[in-house]
Parts: sequence; structure tokens; C-alpha cells
Amino acid sequence: MDPTKLKQDVIDYSKQIGIDKIGFTTADPFSELKNRLIRQQQLNYQSGFEELDIEKRVNPALLLDEPHSIISIAIAYPAKMKIRVQSKKGARRGIFCRASWGVDYHHILRDRLQKLEEFIASRVPDARLKSMVDTGELSDRAVAERAGIGWSGKNCAIITPEFGSYVYLGEMITSIPFESDEPIEDQCGSCTKCLEACPTGALVQGGQINAQHCIGFLTQTKGFVPDEFREKIGNRIYGCDSCQTACPVNKGMNFHFHEEMDADPETIKPLLRPILKMSNREFKELFGHLAGSWRGKKPIQRNAILAIAHFKDESAVPELIEVMKEDSRPVMRGTAAWALGKIGGEAAFTALMAVKEKEADLEVLAEIEKGLNFLQKG
Repeated sequence: MDPTKLKQDVIDYSKQIGIDKIGFTTADPFSELKNRLIRQQQLNYQSGFEELDIEKRVNPALLLDEPHSIISIAIAYPAKMKIRVQSKKGARRGIFCRASWGVDYHHILRDRLQKLEEFIASRVPDARLKSMVDTGELSDRAVAERAGIGWSGKNCAIITPEFGSYVYLGEMITSIPFESDEPIEDQCGSCTKCLEACPTGALVQGGQINAQHCIGFLTQTKGFVPDEFREKIGNRIYGCDSCQTACPVNKGMNFHFHEEMDADPETIKPLLRPILKMSNREFKELFGHLAGSWRGKKPIQRNAILAIAHFKDESAVPELIEVMKEDSRPVMRGTAAWALGKIGGEAAFTALMAVKEKEADLEVLAEIEKGLNFLQKG
């Protein structure tokens, strides 16, 4: 086996199967990352969705016996819809972030990595390989940065010269000693536009994020959204793109290389009111193929209520009253009560007063009081 020729063959094959960029790096431990992760943990800046064992996140040898190199892949995704739909009075819409447009990217990257594994195994039958995407132990961004895919931006995203930060990342640990690629020099310079654009100040400083304050994280939680973030979520029902759209490198970036990533506008910018009464079956039919559906129906419905409050959509008051009265989930009842107070009006006030006498859940009662306070101040 000639590692140099094999590397070029892998690069050539990657282009054939729809991988937009590929890089190679060593399987050495990510020592610098370890210190950052420990600090994040100490500050409680982690989301909780990550691999909790920091050693596994930074040491490829714990994931594959005697690893020699890691292959990093990137696939570019669209930044603009081909067909746009408008949110208007009486027919308000929410929005999924760009990373949740089209087919769930986990499936797309796993497909590419599996094909790449099969190709390598056909050339090196005794090769040991382990692939992962997003939910794996390693940090996709740390691998991509070291493999020369892009630099780690101040918005904590990998920014590629070719596609900006609109890329999905995945990696494969291998037992093959591929020659490493050179990392790309940081090109953010003195720019701080992403930090300034973050609605909640979650970007504490360049390259450091408090995930607990990030709208991308908050829209995936299942409990009550903390009061200070509710209005800042706006009409986002999954994820947030503010730090990406503010990035000058991303200006004009919009790649439709992969048909399965093209978005159905009615799905990724859906009408809000129908979401409130959506059954599990309807949810799966409409949103089940999206990455943004992974936490289930509840967070999307809760976020839809917050978006309705954001728009102060009076046409949705009857639906919100029904949710507040009938929904079995306290988070939904309470969020609806809060939203009714934000929207205001006689019907909202009457309904809140009536439910206040019957509601037994203390958290929901607190939300009812918040709603009534909004109405009294208004």
C-alpha cells in the first residue's frame, strides 16, 4: 500500500460520492481542546448534549485501537430557499435554521462516510475504521480545523474559504498513516460581527460560547424557556443562524449541490397555528425527515407558541386558549398562558382568569400570573 497514492485515490473518490471537501490529520490527542472543554465544564457553558467523558472527546486512541490518522469531511448546504414563502398577518410562520433544511444531515453524512469506508476497505482490507457525525465522541470542529477544512471562527463554527460556515462535518478515525494536511490560518482578524449579532450574548468572546444561552440550544430544550430569552427567540422554532448570517465570509454563499438538502418552504418555514394541534403522526409526516425533529413534537410546539407571541397574533388567541385549558403538558399550558398575556385582549384576560381558578400545577399558575401582569400593565 502506498499511502500517498491511496490518499489521492480517497480524495478523488470523495468527490464522486458528493463530499465537497476532505482533509487529513493525525490521530494525536487534542490537548489544547481538552483544556477548553474542562473550562467550559467548570463554567457550566456546555449544552449537555455532548459526550460527557472529556477524555473520549480528545483522545482518538480511546475510540479505535492504534489509530494513525483522521479523515475529516465537509458537505456544503444551502443558505437560501429556492422558493420563498411570506409570513403575513393572520398566517404567521416560524423558521427552522439552515442546518435543518432538507433531509437530516446525519443520514447524509453517514451515507458518505459509509461509502468512503467501503472504498478504503476495498483497498486496505485489514484497515480499522470508525466514523462519526455530530453525535460521536470527537469534536467535529476540532478535527476539521486540524485537518485544514477551515478555521475555527469567533462564532465557534468552522469557516471554509470555499463555502463559508455553511457546511456539515463528519470524520473517520483510521489505522492508515495518511499524510496530514496543513491547517488554515485564522482569517477572522478583528471582525466581531457574529458576537454583536448574537441575540442573547451567548458568544461570550471570540471562540467561546455559553450553550445554555444559545438560541440554537434553547429551542431544543423541553422545559420552560427562561423568561429573559423568550422574546429573543423571535419566530425561530428550531435553531438560530444569526451568527452565520452576520459573518462577512458567508456573504453570497449559497450552494445547492445536493438535491436532498433543498428545502420545502412550507416545511422549514411552516404556518404556526396548525403546529399547536398537530398529532404525533402529523408531526412525523411533516417534520420527521428534518434534523430539527430529533427532540420530538413538544419543543417545536412550545417554540411555535413563543413565535405567535412574538408576532402578537390575535388570530391565534382561540387556539392558545384551547392549549391553555386542554393540553396535558404543563409546559404547553404555561407557555400558552404567557403568550396570551403578551398578545392581550379581553378574550385572553377572561380565559386567564377562568383557568387561574382551576389550574393545579404551580409552574403553570406562575405563568398565568405573568400573563395577567402583562395585561394589567398594558
